[in-house]
Amino acid sequence: MKRHLIVFAALLLAALPASGADVLTPLDLREVTVGGEIGRRVDITIANNLLKLDVDGDFLRPFLEEPRRGVFIGLGMLLDATVKFAAYSDDPQVHALRKHLVAEVLRAQEADGYIGTFPPPQRIQTLWDVHEMGYVIWGLLEDYRCFNEAQSLAAARKAADYLVKNWSVLPADWGVGADVAPHVAFTGIERTMLALHRATGEPAYLDFCTQTRALPQWDLGIVIGRRPGIEGHIYAYMARCLAQLELHRLQPSPSLLVPTQRALEFMTERDGMLLTGSSGQCEIWTADQDARGDVGEACALAYQLRVYDSLLRMNGDPRLGDWMERTIFNALFASQSPDGRQLRYFAPLEGNRVYWKTDTYCCPCNFRRILAELPALVFYRGPDGITVNLYAPAEARFKLVNDVPVVIRQETDYPNSGRVRLRIDPEQPEDFTLRLRIPSWATVARVTINGEPYVGEIQAGTFLALRRPWQRGDQVELDMPMAWRLVLGRQRQAGRVAVMRGPQVFCLDPAQTPSLAELDGTELGYIALDPASLSEPVASAAVRPDGLGCRVRAWKPGFGLSLKTDYELTLTEFPNPDGKATYFRLRDFSGAVDDELSKPLLGKDATK
Repeated sequence: MKRHLIVFAALLLAALPASGADVLTPLDLREVTVGGEIGRRVDITIANNLLKLDVDGDFLRPFLEEPRRGVFIGLGMLLDATVKFAAYSDDPQVHALRKHLVAEVLRAQEADGYIGTFPPPQRIQTLWDVHEMGYVIWGLLEDYRCFNEAQSLAAARKAADYLVKNWSVLPADWGVGADVAPHVAFTGIERTMLALHRATGEPAYLDFCTQTRALPQWDLGIVIGRRPGIEGHIYAYMARCLAQLELHRLQPSPSLLVPTQRALEFMTERDGMLLTGSSGQCEIWTADQDARGDVGEACALAYQLRVYDSLLRMNGDPRLGDWMERTIFNALFASQSPDGRQLRYFAPLEGNRVYWKTDTYCCPCNFRRILAELPALVFYRGPDGITVNLYAPAEARFKLVNDVPVVIRQETDYPNSGRVRLRIDPEQPEDFTLRLRIPSWATVARVTINGEPYVGEIQAGTFLALRRPWQRGDQVELDMPMAWRLVLGRQRQAGRVAVMRGPQVFCLDPAQTPSLAELDGTELGYIALDPASLSEPVASAAVRPDGLGCRVRAWKPGFGLSLKTDYELTLTEFPNPDGKATYFRLRDFSGAVDDELSKPLLGKDATK
C-alpha cells in the first residue's frame, strides 16, 4: 500500500513545476461576489451568526480576565473568519468587529508574546493551549495579509517567537500514552508557522515545522476507532496533510503527498466518505458507512474542503471540485440552521440532528471560517485564463496574467437546474482559456458559444477548455440536465438507495407525513420507493426560499407485493434540520447506480 501511494505521489509531483508552484490560484475575496445558496449562506452567517455573537463575553473575556481559567475558546478562528468576511462583504459592521477583535487581542498579548487563557505554569504544555494560540497567530496574520495591518503582523511574530523559544518546556515524552496525541493537540500550528515564514522570510518558522515538529517525516496510517491518542481524528489528520501540502510548495517531495493520497484513497476506494461528502463517526475515520449518530464533524468538513482546494490548485484535477460541491451543498450546509443562527457539530444521515450548545469551540468557529472562504472556491486564475469551479450566480472582476481586466458573470439557478450562462467581458479583445468543470454526474452536457453549439467532446468529470479570442459581450451557455438517480448504498447501507439530483442528496422529514411522524430513522429506512413515480422536482422551502423537493410514492415495510403504493412522500434537500432518513429500499435495484465519486481520484491506471 505505501509503495502504491509513493508511486502515485511521484506521478503527481512529476506533473508539477520543480518549484512547487500551483497551476491554479484562487481569486481574492474582493474580486468575487456570489449569490444563490452559497451566497445566501455567506450572507446569513454574517448577519444572523457572526454579528449576533457575544464577542466580549464569550470570546474575549477568557483572554483578559484574572485568574485565567485555561479553556479553549476558538478566538483565533473567529478572528480569521471575521477578517475574511470583512474582505468579502466590505460591511462596515464586520469591519468594526474586525478592528475590535484585533485591538482586544493586542491588549491581551503579554510582554513575552503569549496570547491565551492559561496561567503561566500551564502554558504550552497544557492540552489545547498551542491549538488556541496557533489560530490566534493565524488570524492576526490574515488581518495583515488582507488589510496590511502592520501591528497584526508584529503581534503574530511576537506570539510565534514565544512558542518557538519556549517549546522546550514540553517534556520529551509529552503525549506518550495520553488521551490525545501531540499532532492532534497541536492541530494547525504547522500551517500557521509556514504561512508566517512565507510572509516574513524568517527561517526559524520553517525550521520549527521541519525540525522541531518533524513535519516531513509524518506518515501516519488511517487509524479506525476512537482509541487513546485519537490519532484517527479526521480534522487533525487533514490539517496536517494540508500543512504537508504547503511545505511541498516550498520544498517539493513526493513523500509529502503520501498521507494526503492515503486519506483520499481511503475516502473513495475504501468507503471512508459518506454520500453527503462527510467522513467519520465520533470525529474518527470509519469505513463502515455508519450514517447514524456523531457523523460528519464540521471541523473535518472544513479541512476536507481545504485539502481539496489545495490539491486542485496544485494539480488541476476537476473531480476535486466535484467533491467540493457535494460536500458544500449537503454536509456543510446541514451543519447550519436554514436561518444561519445555529450550528452543529455533526449532521447524521439517519436519526435526529442536534445543534451545538454554544457559539464557541472549534466546530462553530471552523464552520464560520470555511463559510468565509467559499467565495474563493468559485473561480481560479490559471496561467492561460480562468477556471469556473463552482456554479452559482456570481461575478468575478480580475486581471489576466497580462494585466488585461476581465469581468465574468454567472447567471444560473444552480443547483435547481444545470443551466448556466456566462457573460465574458474583457476590457479589450483577448485570447485566453475559459475552463468549465463538467461534474461527474453530468453525463450529458451541452455548450453553446454566442448561440453556436460547441462541437467538441464534452466529458463528465473533466474541465472543458474553451480557448478563443474573447471580446466584450461574448456568452457561453452550459446545460447539464439533472435526472433523478438512485445511488446504491455501501457497507451498512447495502441493499438500500439514496435519492440524488445533480450534487444534492435528498432526505425524508417524517413530520410531513402524519402516519410516519413518530418513526425513527432506522424504521423509515425500511420504506420502499417506487422509482417510476419520480417526476419533476417540486418547490420546498424547508431549507432555502427557492429550494426543491422530490415527490415520490412508496410502500410501507413488509412483504406485500401490491402495485398500489401506501405513501406519497416529499423528500427535501439534505440540510433540512428535521431530516431523519436518507437511505430507502427498492423492490427492483436494476435502475440503481453506483456513487460516481466513490472511485479513485486519478483512476486505477494512474498508479500502475
